[in-house]
Amino acid sequence: MADETSIKVSAATRDRLAALAGEQGTTIRQLVEELAEGRPTRAEYAERAEQARAELASVLGVVPSGQAEAKARGLLERLGGRQGSAAA
Repeated sequence: MADETSIKVSAATRDRLAALAGEQGTTIRQLVEELAEGRPTRAEYAERAEQARAELASVLGVVPSGQAEAKARGLLERLGGRQGSAAA
């Protein structure tokens, strides 16, 4: 494949990735690709946040306040959805 590249990781990380991939019946390549595809970038989080604001505004007729967003973000963090402040 012409668009392939390689990444450098420590031997310990490579071994761990191999073990994880083996447990899941996949390859290191597939494991890394799934990680990259499954985790949004900050820009994607910001885009999702803007879409959520627009949806809330269309349903509720108002845009959530900064305070409401902060409360929602705090709730998500407590629930384990720690994504930092990228959605702000």
